[in-house]
Amino acid sequence: MNVGDAARRSGLPSKTIRYYEEIGLIAPVRAANGYRDYSDDDIHRLAFLRRARGLGFSIDDCRQLMALYRDRERASHDVREIASAHVRAITEKIAELESMRTTLRKLIHACHGDDRPDCPILEDIAGAQSSKRGDRIAATASARKSDPIFGKHDA
Repeated sequence: MNVGDAARRSGLPSKTIRYYEEIGLIAPVRAANGYRDYSDDDIHRLAFLRRARGLGFSIDDCRQLMALYRDRERASHDVREIASAHVRAITEKIAELESMRTTLRKLIHACHGDDRPDCPILEDIAGAQSSKRGDRIAATASARKSDPIFGKHDA
């Protein structure tokens, strides 16, 4: 079958399928006319890659998982280690995102959000670091938490 049919059956865009071939994740046979000819096994491998990428595995992880999937003598420990490493990376990323959210919430609480030009959010992004500014942000955020109007708005 051609790349369009393979795309429909695997759920991947044609461009992605060609990329996977370019980097060696799949290797469809070529017909006499030079066109790619995808087999049912190729479609199965593409669906495998779609699911693995959907779970966030890197291309290198997918390459290793694909090799392990094909290896009937594999040790499940090897597969488990790849998945465990991926979960650790996800956990680290979640911690980074939570830290960003906490920082942004503090900055939002410190920002008056009115017509004045001073903006603690922009100052922080620009790297304007001073203990005076830091004290001002903390004081403003604290005042806003006790304010009956602003205290209700946790961003």
